[in-house]
Amino acid sequence: MGKLHKKGTTLLKFIFSALLLYLVFSQIPLRSVWEVLRQCDLFLLLPALLFFMLSKWVAALRLNRYFHQINTPLTHNANLRLYLLGMFYNLFLPGGIGGDAYKGYLLHKTFGSPTKRLVAVLLLDRISGMYLLFLYSGALLLFLAPAWLEGYQIWAILLLASSLGVYWLVHNKFFNYLQAVFWGSLGFSAVVQFSQLICVYFIFAALGLEQGLPTYLFVFLVSSIVAVLPFTIGGVGSRELVFYYGALWLELREDTAIAISLVFFLITALCSFLGIYYHFKKPVLSLNTVAQKEV
Repeated sequence: MGKLHKKGTTLLKFIFSALLLYLVFSQIPLRSVWEVLRQCDLFLLLPALLFFMLSKWVAALRLNRYFHQINTPLTHNANLRLYLLGMFYNLFLPGGIGGDAYKGYLLHKTFGSPTKRLVAVLLLDRISGMYLLFLYSGALLLFLAPAWLEGYQIWAILLLASSLGVYWLVHNKFFNYLQAVFWGSLGFSAVVQFSQLICVYFIFAALGLEQGLPTYLFVFLVSSIVAVLPFTIGGVGSRELVFYYGALWLELREDTAIAISLVFFLITALCSFLGIYYHFKKPVLSLNTVAQKEV
């Protein structure tokens, strides 16, 4: 029954992703997007790829800090292998066990790590990243200063500032055993999201674009928040939909916005596909026996 439920959920995700893509490309001719992609400077995509890889490397370090706090101090290499395998499962094997769920399962099976705490750290790892997406997108929105925000800037600033305090209080109340790595994890998240913004900058440059970078970055951040929601396959469709409507509302070129989204997805897929190696050769996990619980 459980397997049937998983297959049904996966099928619905595929259908939803397909519907969103159909909605986008029924409004924008694929040929128009292709014309934008044809102008892409592949040389400039190399630093985009490198900064994306950097973001994932730092994200893996962030997650391992959480693992250390629950007495599962994975070695750096073991953690990277497990993280890469999780990326592959999240994008290419959505019908099976998800990447995060597999990491939790394997750590519980191998080291007896408590299930509830594994779930907590995997959840907080995602939330930490999403919170920085929220902060960066809010800061960019203030910078863009759209007409509808006029008169509300001070409230937006107060919202952004107070959100950090609220996040800290909630984190401390429900996950106080992870509070020692709260600020460090936020710092890692800041680097993760900033690295991905630089990645998008190089995609922007590779496509020969010269105007509207802050606005495209803002749309990218919003699309990244939406892509995390588990309604599509690896965010496919939802990210493109946000780019499309963001381009409409913010007076950007729709075909260019979709082209940026597609190139970013291809970079994501390329990096995630590397994890196929550990699908066939399961990663050997080992603990750092001299590591102490971080405080």
